[in-house]
Amino acid sequence: TGPMSLECLGNILRITLSAEYFEDKYLSLFVVDQSGIAWELDEAMAAQCGYTVTYSTRRSIEFRASALSCHSHLEKDVFTVTIQIKASHTPDMNNATTHLKSASCHYDLWSPRELICESNYMEVSVRREVPQTIKDFVQDEPEDWTLAFPEGKAEEASIWQIVFHQPEEKRALLVSNAWSTGYGLNATDSRALLRVPYTAAQVQLVKVGVFLLAQQAARLCRSNQMPSLQDKGITFSVLRSSTFYKYQWVILMVDTAVACPVDGVDYTNKTITWTVPKYIPPLSAGVTSFKDVLVEAGVDLRKLSAKEMASRKYVLLNELKAIIMKIPIGAEGGYYKTSVSNGQLGVKYTINMFLEHQWEDSKWRLTKHTIIKEIETPFERAEVAITNNLNLSARIMNVTVGTFLPDVELVNLTIEGVAVAVPEAVQHGYLIHRTRYANGSKAYVIQVPLDAPSVKKKYMREDMRAYTLNVTLTFVTYPSSETFVVPVIVLSAVKDAVLPSSRGFCDGRNLHLIISHGNVDQNWLPFISHWHLTQEAAQKYNYILRDNGTHLAISVPFLSPHVSYEGFHTSAIKASFYLTLKDGITLAQRRDFSVSCIFSPSELIQCLPNGTVIITAIKLVGGEDLDTALLVLRDRQCKPSLVTEKTATFKFNVNSCGTSRKFNSTTMTYENEVLYFRPGNDTPIYQLKFLCSYAVKQTADVRYESKKNPPPSIKPGFDCLALSLKLFKEKSYSEPYQESEYPVIKYLKEALYFEVELLQPKDARLDLNLDDCWATNSQSQDSLPQWHILIHGCENNKDSYRTVFHKVSYSLRVKFPQHLKRFEVRMFTFVQGTSLLQE
Repeated sequence: TGPMSLECLGNILRITLSAEYFEDKYLSLFVVDQSGIAWELDEAMAAQCGYTVTYSTRRSIEFRASALSCHSHLEKDVFTVTIQIKASHTPDMNNATTHLKSASCHYDLWSPRELICESNYMEVSVRREVPQTIKDFVQDEPEDWTLAFPEGKAEEASIWQIVFHQPEEKRALLVSNAWSTGYGLNATDSRALLRVPYTAAQVQLVKVGVFLLAQQAARLCRSNQMPSLQDKGITFSVLRSSTFYKYQWVILMVDTAVACPVDGVDYTNKTITWTVPKYIPPLSAGVTSFKDVLVEAGVDLRKLSAKEMASRKYVLLNELKAIIMKIPIGAEGGYYKTSVSNGQLGVKYTINMFLEHQWEDSKWRLTKHTIIKEIETPFERAEVAITNNLNLSARIMNVTVGTFLPDVELVNLTIEGVAVAVPEAVQHGYLIHRTRYANGSKAYVIQVPLDAPSVKKKYMREDMRAYTLNVTLTFVTYPSSETFVVPVIVLSAVKDAVLPSSRGFCDGRNLHLIISHGNVDQNWLPFISHWHLTQEAAQKYNYILRDNGTHLAISVPFLSPHVSYEGFHTSAIKASFYLTLKDGITLAQRRDFSVSCIFSPSELIQCLPNGTVIITAIKLVGGEDLDTALLVLRDRQCKPSLVTEKTATFKFNVNSCGTSRKFNSTTMTYENEVLYFRPGNDTPIYQLKFLCSYAVKQTADVRYESKKNPPPSIKPGFDCLALSLKLFKEKSYSEPYQESEYPVIKYLKEALYFEVELLQPKDARLDLNLDDCWATNSQSQDSLPQWHILIHGCENNKDSYRTVFHKVSYSLRVKFPQHLKRFEVRMFTFVQGTSLLQE
């Protein structure tokens, strides 16, 4: 209970650190010796001193120590190990909490030779034979064994050196040299021990045949022959060595060869098959007889009975030639863990097998060989389930991603290209929930409102809209720290589309169309036929276009190029205006709108008091091939004075162009008609009759005063003007900034030299005057705030530095000085934060 739990498993002590207690903490592990000194544990020290640290998929940490580990205290078959754990919430280990755990285990079943194959080291301990002491012997030289391993110095018997047997040579190392090379050596009154990391230089890889029978092995040993290795043999990590130790005045030698299987695992038909040869030549040098004593197996260092194995569907085969263990993939005792390969998510089944083989032979009597082997199946790709449970009443996309194994954690989301940590996702409208299941697996639930900015909306058909959530989840695995991503693209169809609708009306001279956006036209653009109706385009034709975000309003004059005329009667003209909304990306036609109104024909006719008639003839729907320039009056020499694609305007006097007149008692009526003839045909295909009536008897009182100098009058006119606004580099106005030089960098109070020029028309009768000039805080001329530089053609009296006008004179570049205006403005700040300055 508590943060740590311990188990005595034969000659191995296991301490397990609680996953719940140490979760999300940074840890440092130490081993405390008998003097109270704490030694920090790293990989090299663990392999040399007999310690193993492993991490399970549930994040619990397992610490194992051999009975004869470097800092254990062995007394009367009881070994004691003390560890210290420091836990902190920060990687610098500040404010770390220290936990101390001391554990003792009893082990009194020592065999003459014991071998342990751990995941990070091999260990062999052998019984020492101590000769009978000669009581009268007196040593005449001082003790000369000071190079022994420190733990052996204080003993009566200590290890002196170790000799490695390699095919090409034998190499001897004193204890101190062997220790500095990474080997672990120890000695007690009764045993000598050698511990070898798998990475040691003297370790060899040797194949051991699995088809060799025990009887054949014994015969070959008696004949002093080595068995032939099979092609399909099992690879062993082997170290052949002899250890010399001294006892008072004699030197004794023991065989400390050790061998551990490296492979021998196959995966077929969803079954793990682990094969371990019984006869291992490096461990049987000089042996003339061999007999099995015991074969036991288990999981996680716990031996399993035959009944327990059967319930888990394990199979343990004790063959003559080998021990074979069969475990179904996914069986109880193992666990699945997450794996990542080339960015792809997958799983591996892991089981920590334990095998103990005891045999008797002529050399060692009893040998106990303990193998701890973590078996991991090959990578198997896994698919991630993504489920969308739309909550329509709350308008929330409820997406479940997973399930995942317990070793997976969601760390961030990529929303519209921006990586966001899970705690910060709520600022983007995302709520993340973790769901845990009884088997330890978990899933992540992502809740996003349909109206969140990152949820894309698209109109589908009728009343349906498609909502698309596109977010990428990044996960990390523990403790391997592998990362993988899961793209989540979820589409929800919702019946909530409100299509644009319209209403139209007319006044005396204009057609008006007001369109309500609805909620589906976020990217729909207004078109008149194939012509995109922008604000600039509308101004070109004197149309009025307004959009307040919810409604689009457009007003067009009765006589305009985009109005269609569908009927003409003596009392009425039907005029129609058509508008289409198109998709802003695909330009697919989405919705059509129109407004039609009846106008009086008098809108086309002006009968002036001086006898001048102005009539506008219009092209009707169905007469698209009619050329308005070829329209004539009764006198075919009278042609239109102004022609557009749809209209022709005639201006003439009532006494010309074939106009006829009629009288009655009160009025005089003039009649004429607009005609269109096909070439070579005298029958008109277009005929528009019109008349003007004047009162015959009518008097008017006119007041008249003579003035010698009548005041000048100004009549407004309309035409297309071309203007430019340029920024010059200096006061001489000789060199303007080019487009490639923008943006121009200037500092406060530096002068800016502006020039406004009327480019077209080049008419000497025109003068250019500046009315209003202002600066904005963005590229949009209508954005707020604004600061006025000129007001009604004058400087802004609120400016700290007034605008300065510069005279424009005639030059080679300036033909019409009255067409230019130049002024100077100093660089200024008119926004502080989000507030407009007052000066």
